[in-house]
Amino acid sequence: MIQDGVMYVSFLIAITAVIALAEKRIGGKFFKYVPGIVLIYITCALLKTFGVFSASESVESAYSTVRGLLLPALLMLMLLQCDLRKIMRLGPKMLLTFFAASLSIIGGFTITYVLLQGFYAEGTWKAFAALSASWTGGSANMVILQGILDVPENIFGYALIMDTVNYSFWVMLLFWLVPFAGVFNKWTKTDTSYIDQVTAELAATSEEEKEPMGFVELLGFLALGLFVSAVAIKIGGMLPELGAAVNATTWTIIIASIVGLLLAMTRVSTISGSMEISKVMLYVVIALIASHADFSQMFQAPIYIISGFMILFFHGLIMVILAKVFKLDLFTMGVASLANVGGVASAPILAGAFNRALIPIGILMAVLGSLLGTYYGILTSYILGAL
Repeated sequence: MIQDGVMYVSFLIAITAVIALAEKRIGGKFFKYVPGIVLIYITCALLKTFGVFSASESVESAYSTVRGLLLPALLMLMLLQCDLRKIMRLGPKMLLTFFAASLSIIGGFTITYVLLQGFYAEGTWKAFAALSASWTGGSANMVILQGILDVPENIFGYALIMDTVNYSFWVMLLFWLVPFAGVFNKWTKTDTSYIDQVTAELAATSEEEKEPMGFVELLGFLALGLFVSAVAIKIGGMLPELGAAVNATTWTIIIASIVGLLLAMTRVSTISGSMEISKVMLYVVIALIASHADFSQMFQAPIYIISGFMILFFHGLIMVILAKVFKLDLFTMGVASLANVGGVASAPILAGAFNRALIPIGILMAVLGSLLGTYYGILTSYILGAL
């Protein structure tokens, strides 16, 4: 069992390096259907499940420090090539899909609660309302609902297990679906020509204007990313919390994102190396997140774990039906879903998995979810409390 924080981080980086190397050198059908980023997630989660990583103070400190530093850094670096003026034209469709995703999650909670109400402990509706605040906003919204509704601690624990286990599977599934975007879009008869055109233009412009990449460029972007992240964390911690949603972490992400968008309009965006450094950080962050996804917890409260899968199933089913009816693409559906369920920590990363030029959409939608999650949770409490 790894109990030392330095060893823990080093081991995760070694795993990501081995899988990334295998993906590049071996390739083939396996990595076509199981991308390296998904394999990293599965591997690290299984290692946690089988007790390789302990919950020692050293490990937890290393996890929070490294993840907290790398996440704003990689988002800022990923944003350096983003033309926000072109991307914002996609806003209305994305926003409508986001609200549809939020309502479908609330619908999933309602349907599941009605079907399995007789199997739950008393007060479960309060825990579900708190969890719906998390799955339409974030963990902060969930904690606020726990206080508002006075959710019993033992029942709230089941919600926390669902928030870990079911969320982990949903994130893994959405990343796994990325390579199948073309198949999904063909089935829904989606016209993705505009998205394809925007990403192609950004990629072409990027290639035409890029300066050669070398040691200095890589070192410069590493320094820039970590410095901006550290400053954003410092400033974010000094800014006031606004309601239940906007806290220090939210401010940190917003500040880092703004810096990235501003630098994207300068000569910095023409320097090569930001993509390579940000992808390294991305793989490490995914490994860190997965190392806290203990799959063994699913056996502690089976009815609640089953409920979590049912909620996400109904959410996914409704979203697929909407995609077919309104001819929506997989990127739109996936990012809208994860902006609700995963929030700021994962929605921009999923957007980047489709195309790094589309990351701002993931950020904006996730922040919107953080702002609305508490109120969605209150709405869910009214619905479930009346049943």
